[in-house]
Amino acid sequence: MSEACCGTDDHDTAAEQPHRLWQVRELQLAAAAGLALAAGFAAGWSGAEMAATVLSLAAAAIGGATFVPGTLRALWRRRIGVGTLMTIALVGALALGQFAEAAMLAFLFSISEALEDYSLARTRQGLRALLALVPDRVWVLRADGEAVVAPAELRVGDRMLVRAGDRIASDGIVREGRSSLDTAAVTGESIPVEVGPGDAVFAGSINAHGALTIEATASVADNSLAKIVRVVEDAQQRKGSRQRLADRLARPLVPAVMVLATAIAGVGAILGDPGVWIERALVVLVAAAPCALAISVPVTVIAAVGAATRLGVLVKGGAALETLGTVRTVALDKTGTLTRNQPTVVEIVSAPGHTREQVHSVAAALEARSEHPLAAAILAAAPVPVATAEDVITVPGAGIEGAVDARVARLGKPGWITPGALSGDVDRLQDAGVTVAVVEHDHAVIGVIGIRDELRPEAAETVAALRAAGVRVAMLTGDNARTASALAARVGIDDVHAGLLPTDKADHITRLRGERSGTVAMVGDGINDAPALATADIGIAMGAMGTDVAIETADIALMGHDLRHLPQAVAHARRARRIMLQNMGLSAAIVVSLVPLAATGLLGLATVVFIHELAEVFVIANGVRAARLRPLPGAPTPQPVSTVPATPTAQSEPAPTPACACCLPSVTPAPVSESRANLLTLRPAPITVTSAPAGHASDCCD
Repeated sequence: MSEACCGTDDHDTAAEQPHRLWQVRELQLAAAAGLALAAGFAAGWSGAEMAATVLSLAAAAIGGATFVPGTLRALWRRRIGVGTLMTIALVGALALGQFAEAAMLAFLFSISEALEDYSLARTRQGLRALLALVPDRVWVLRADGEAVVAPAELRVGDRMLVRAGDRIASDGIVREGRSSLDTAAVTGESIPVEVGPGDAVFAGSINAHGALTIEATASVADNSLAKIVRVVEDAQQRKGSRQRLADRLARPLVPAVMVLATAIAGVGAILGDPGVWIERALVVLVAAAPCALAISVPVTVIAAVGAATRLGVLVKGGAALETLGTVRTVALDKTGTLTRNQPTVVEIVSAPGHTREQVHSVAAALEARSEHPLAAAILAAAPVPVATAEDVITVPGAGIEGAVDARVARLGKPGWITPGALSGDVDRLQDAGVTVAVVEHDHAVIGVIGIRDELRPEAAETVAALRAAGVRVAMLTGDNARTASALAARVGIDDVHAGLLPTDKADHITRLRGERSGTVAMVGDGINDAPALATADIGIAMGAMGTDVAIETADIALMGHDLRHLPQAVAHARRARRIMLQNMGLSAAIVVSLVPLAATGLLGLATVVFIHELAEVFVIANGVRAARLRPLPGAPTPQPVSTVPATPTAQSEPAPTPACACCLPSVTPAPVSESRANLLTLRPAPITVTSAPAGHASDCCD
């Protein structure tokens, strides 16, 4: 689990972590303990008592090796957790000859702890993907001409020369040139942003065309990407030290039991017959051992996590499940979470004397060879076949122009092409959060096209379900306030925070955690969401479309495309947590009842063990109830994660549309099948860099 529980040392760096689950030493030991335990039971049933004893002792020793050393180190630091209770129970069971009981405790607790620790450690691996967003070399303008330097050698005040298709190595201010930047890594938005002299730019952004001279305002070690890494690592360290429910139960229980057992043995030795009282003290230790807790919590977690996985919700461990069950506030990213991240044409308005078909035809001809996200939307809605314009050129920061039917045609932003009589329609569309492109043919405006990243059809239902469950909903986005407010109003969200950088999102999460009671969850899908995902009490990634950094950083991944799995997962986690609390309450009640009876000699070891075993059967049966989870009505059930191949095959699902599917070099997420497979091994997927095609789309975004 966490070091708060067992006092384990700090995790190694991500580079030192094993890449596959079976390579984890703790899990290898837990598996060996399980094999020895099973062999011991088999030997006992066959009558080989000596072999059964030896195998049980071996299982107890192997399983205990995963948590006993850490517990002893924690005790040295005066830190107590559920690992302390398990160690006491293990020692007490061995001292009283209950070797099979000791082996069972060691095995169950060791595998639970190993899985929890591994899932937490692997979250750091996803941060490696951020390193690919910094170029290997940087062109810097010197007094004697251009020079190539390593990113680490870049200093504040240096003037970087960023050519078309290059990534910006560090934060800075544009001094010369105009262009459009793909800022998906920074803001998560798919539509490029226009920049010119005096505009601030951020590391990891991609220059669309032309050349920019940028004055660096931060070194590579202190730019926006580096801040993302630091925020994520700091947040994960905070999460790693949080206490589980069992730890909070153990904190007062362990000292009380240890003091009571010592007092019984000491007082008995003074009064006479020390052997009897020492045996009673050991029986008290066994009576105080939370055997039901040790078994029921892992069973409940496995049942609940397994049920969620079958429906496409991947929960990374018991701590994540417990925390999700206490969520009272959910912050949602916009692009890729509430929306499809696939811009589409939502409206075409034609000028008098022209038809919508004519407007669409001219726009499609101009964009026929473009891969810009807006061009993709125009072409997707255009009739087939599409004519191709001639002499097409891109006007940086404005749009695109060419010849259609031997007459001049232009398509671009309202600031470049005056909409004239359609100005009212342009304002109306922009107020509704729609990106507008004006179409001009033969020197006359013939219409405007409205393009918007449409909401998921289930977005409003999801927000309503969360609110019905008593969860407050907020939106955090890097998009502009007008677009964000328009979309938020359509789904019923009134708490909107727009224009946010990655660290701004993390700051808002911190503010929400301070202002509102209960835990705060963040739902996102991109690199720009990673700091907020890590800072939130529980991070939830849209895994089917999300980047590896988001998936690795998050505690939970929604592998399906249906956002309704979010409120379903919250309700499922709440139910599982209630079951955990029931089992913990029963375990505590058994301890409180058995300890005084054992201390006074009214109950012997056999009776205490029998009651513990009976309680274990009950709590296991209760924990299995957490496996009940019904599919969403009308939603296809995703394939179980365990059946996904480790690498994409010919039948794999096609790669989703990149967050920046334009003619610029872009970071492209791995195909869906590969992303799911990476979740099994918790290994970051490779980043694919797509080079710029020959043509360029219009820059008609506002």
